Amino acid sequence: MDRGEDLVRRLDDRWRGPLHGYVLRLVGGDHQKAEDVVQETLLRAWRHADELHPDQAGPWLYTVARNLVISGYRRRGAGEVPLGPDHLPPVADRVDQVLQNWQVAEALRALSDDHRAVVVELYYRRRTVAEAAAVLGVPSGTVKSRCFYALRALRDALEERGVTEP
Repeated sequence: MDRGEDLVRRLDDRWRGPLHGYVLRLVGGDHQKAEDVVQETLLRAWRHADELHPDQAGPWLYTVARNLVISGYRRRGAGEVPLGPDHLPPVADRVDQVLQNWQVAEALRALSDDHRAVVVELYYRRRTVAEAAAVLGVPSGTVKSRCFYALRALRDALEERGVTEP
């Protein structure tokens, strides 16, 4: 079995159910449309097998599936795509928030260890600059500088993922 087949099998085992539920809400409960979108999403994952890891593919899969639904509405000439922020059905399990959190976590992992440590201390542990400097064993000016560059790198990474707008 090649890497692509193994990846799709693992993605299918891990993501088919949650992905189908997400797409089902987007297509108004049409099970056949939802299944078609999930199948196309997995096909595209197979085409990108070298870029994906099954445990971290969730944000990529959900984004592809959402884009496929939007493209389907546009192809049919349905006029307004009912997937803007004001038109999305309420999602009890907050899938969009989870996706955004995954994307932020991925962007954080891409930072250098020093930059990530500063962001974690300041924004996740809610320490002051002086407290973060003491914990990290660096001067306050270094914490401020690292924070500046880390936030710029995070912003750029999130813009690339479509989480924020330029």
